[in-house]
This record gives sequence, C-alpha cells and structure tokens, in this order.
Amino acid sequence: MGERSRAVTIADVAARAGASQASVSRVLNGKQTVDPDIVRRVRTAIAELGYAPSVAARSLVHGRNDTIAMVVPDLENPLFQGILKGLSLAAASDGYRVLVADTAERVEEEEATALEARHRCDALVLCAPRLPEDDLRRLVDRVAPVVVVNRHLPGADVPIVGVDYVRGIRDLVDHLAGLGHTHLAYVSGPDSSASNAERVRGVHEALAARPGVRIDVLAGGSRLDDGYAAAESVLAARERGATGVIAFNDLVALGLMTRLRELDVDVPGDLSVAGFDDVPMARFATPRLTSMSVPRGELGAQVWARLRTLIAGGPIEHTVLWRPRLEARESTAAPAGAERADA
Repeated sequence: MGERSRAVTIADVAARAGASQASVSRVLNGKQTVDPDIVRRVRTAIAELGYAPSVAARSLVHGRNDTIAMVVPDLENPLFQGILKGLSLAAASDGYRVLVADTAERVEEEEATALEARHRCDALVLCAPRLPEDDLRRLVDRVAPVVVVNRHLPGADVPIVGVDYVRGIRDLVDHLAGLGHTHLAYVSGPDSSASNAERVRGVHEALAARPGVRIDVLAGGSRLDDGYAAAESVLAARERGATGVIAFNDLVALGLMTRLRELDVDVPGDLSVAGFDDVPMARFATPRLTSMSVPRGELGAQVWARLRTLIAGGPIEHTVLWRPRLEARESTAAPAGAERADA
C-alpha cells in the first residue's frame, strides 16, 4: 500500500513559484504591494499543485474563521428551525457558515454552551435564551458580537430581533371573543421562557381590554407531549365553562388536539383551539390549526444583517419587533349557542 499523499503546504507553493513564503502569504491575503510577476508565479504554482489554504491557518491570520454559532433551547421546535434556515441562507451569501448548539431547555447549561460556541466562532446568535435577565446581560457583554432573538433586554447594548408576543396574544383573544367565546384557557409555556412571560402579559392586557372575558392560565410547556399532557387540565377548564384554548405554541396546540381527539372531544365543535408561530404542520393538521404567523425566515435574515454589521465593526442597529399575523383556520369556531360579537 502506498503512502498517504502529503498535503500541499505554503512552503511547496513558495518553492514552485521561486518566491518567499512571506510573498506567497501576501498574495493569498490579497495584499496590493506584491510584484505582479510574483503574483502570477504564485497563482500558477497554486493551480499546478492544487493548494488549498487551511481554514484553521487563515483564522489565525485574520482573527476569524467565517463561522457563527446559533444557540437554541430546542432545535425540534420548527420556529427555531425556520429562523436557522433564514439565518443560514443570508450568512451563506456572505461566505459564512452557521453552527448550531441545542441546550435542550437546560437553563443551567446555556451560559457554558454559549461561551464555548463563541470561542470557536466569530460571533453568536442567542435564540430565545432562557437565562435569568441579569445573567443574560453579563453573558452578552462577554460573547460580543452577538444578536439576541425573542428576548427583551431594555437598555442593553445589543441588537434585538423578535416577535411582539403581547400583541399576538391580544389578537388571538380578539379573534376568539369575536366568535363569541367569553371563557378561555391559556396553556402556558416553560417557566424559564421569557416569550411565555410576554404571552402572559398579553393575556393580562386582553383581560383589561375585555372585562367580559375570563382566561384560565394552565401549566403547559413547549413540546408536543406537553400539549398532550395538558389535555386533562384543559378538560377541567372546560368543565368550568371554557370554550376555547390558546396554546403557548403550535406544537403544544397540536399535541393537545391529538389527545382531545383520542378522548372524543371535537375541535372546534366542543372546544376551539389556537396555537402560535404558524409552523408548517399547522396547515396540515385535522382540523387545520388557527395560529399567529411569524416570519421565521425573515427573522433569520434580519439577525444576519445585524450580526454582519457588528462583525464589520459597525454600530448596533435598532430593535426589530414583528407583529404576528392571524391565520384563522378550522380549529376555531363560534361556541355552540353563542352569537358572534362581530356579527
């Protein structure tokens, strides 16, 4: 068996071109002070030898490796997948790669994961971080350049890109109240989720705006099985008079509808159900799920636009907060015997 071929080095290129290694390095780095004849010889040698610069070596020279990292609490969530796709496509157009770190909703691991990811990459995206606010503020100072997604940090010196969850919940309550629902249940998200806190704030604002509406806040989570497990408390709320349910996100809503179907509870005949995020599978559920649509891909693109500016040494750009759009589908309808408030 022959010996494994040795990788071509910068020294090989220099020897073939009849130039110093320093000159070859200057050519590779695009320096304008190199004699044109040397540039021609070096490029010819590179082509003949099939030389490819080491990514690790170039990162030492430039202080960067054209890679960013995105830290998420749960990559199974289609919302985060959509943001990642938008981010990856936008970053790729500028020659950057995106690595992903999933903390699996383990708050205690989030800081260490973010620090390690930042050590390996040029910049960081913290997507819906679960850390307590004081810890998160300290972290963003340590890992800059960084962009934070779906987490408000008033006064922090960091770009924020997110969704107006307060307004989205209010719009969902308006939708259900308009159908004639006066008693609703909200199946909440993880206790550590700042976006859940925003949704709960939306619940309180909706109650203040609509004194005739009651909303029971129930324990839940962020995953399909959390919605499935919440069916018992939802049915208890139904016994108390609830006719409609708003879930923390679409996964919770879909898991809930699966369990309700097993229990012969008709959606929306017996109980209306609405989700949040409008993930792709929402349109293919039976019945199709009413949800608040979030521009996942555009969120990712806006994250990259701000991160690219920071990497280039530019200023921190203004916060972007999207108001989600209602997608009313067949999972919500007027409760039996009720009159529509908007009729």
